[in-house]
Amino acid sequence: MVLLKGFEIEMYTGTPQGEIVGLSDKIVAALDGFVREPDSRNVEYITQPSTRYENLLCALLRPRRMLRNYLNQLGNYTLIPGSTLSLGGSDRFMRSDPTNTYHDYIEQTYGTKVVTASVHINIGISDPEILMRACRVIRLEAPLFLALSASSPFLDGKTTGYHSTRWGLFPQTPSHVPLFASHAHHIQWVENQLAAGTMQNVRHLWVSVRPNGDRRPYDLNRLELRICDLVTDPISLLAITALLEARLLQIIENPSIDPLTQSTFSAEELITLTADNEIAAATTSLDAQLTHWQDGRSITARDWINEIYHDIWAIAKKQGFSCFLSPLHKILREGNEAQQWLQLHAVGVDSQRVITQVITATQEREIELENKLCSSMLY
Repeated sequence: MVLLKGFEIEMYTGTPQGEIVGLSDKIVAALDGFVREPDSRNVEYITQPSTRYENLLCALLRPRRMLRNYLNQLGNYTLIPGSTLSLGGSDRFMRSDPTNTYHDYIEQTYGTKVVTASVHINIGISDPEILMRACRVIRLEAPLFLALSASSPFLDGKTTGYHSTRWGLFPQTPSHVPLFASHAHHIQWVENQLAAGTMQNVRHLWVSVRPNGDRRPYDLNRLELRICDLVTDPISLLAITALLEARLLQIIENPSIDPLTQSTFSAEELITLTADNEIAAATTSLDAQLTHWQDGRSITARDWINEIYHDIWAIAKKQGFSCFLSPLHKILREGNEAQQWLQLHAVGVDSQRVITQVITATQEREIELENKLCSSMLY
């Protein structure tokens, strides 16, 4: 069994010098498949669900090629890596749709803390009770996926002390979200939040992991991992996704994997534990010292990821996607994007030069992958 997978990718647009420029109103009007965010400086595209990683690779690359071609028509514009307003602009909101009342609420309530770029990974699970259990486990392990994906060490041209400034500052909403014990518990809780106004609508559940579907909270068919920073390299993103899918297959096959029965902590203690782990992962990513949800032992994010990798590799091999899992070794060895950028910064490369180098490297990497793996699909 393999699962359906898809992505929501948010990216910034701007100049080759790293200045982020709001163009989403033009992009959404001109190109199919792109949707606007509340701030015009980033734009989102959504891939079609697929079980095959080869298809997903090209689904990630094709819209970017289309977007880059369109940006060239507008002027000397490009795509900007990273998950925050790395070089400036966090002092103001730039609305993409001034008539949208939900966007009014977001701007007035959260300001530019939500003007971030990220990747949401969606994986299909049709049984709502298995989905809820999967959400419980992955919520407690979400800091590991943040550690692999961190790419926002800068804000307004300065280091922030975070590897993921995005998740360090992001306003998780509502402020307290339980581990849902069942689908019925989730439905009742969402209805209560909507009635109380702590959620403006069913989309206004901003937490590391949430159940998703076409008629939330009633009809649910996928787990949405929302914690990851933007991963610009598609091969790295597919490796992170393969880790998530293999772990989910393990959870589906083994009903005993459940924090509500398998942990030494209470449900409330687990919420506190994972909040602390998320902050630790946002701060030092792969080097973060985390608390394991099962028994409370202290473990680095890197070592915990390695443990899971060894547990699930045979599952990925059996299902035919272990080759997409193997690039995780490179991330664990060389560091995520934030760690690589900070290494450059530590030897005297200023933040703008780091970003401009990565802008060029990202485009070159996309061309390389397109030519090697997707040329027949793209041209």
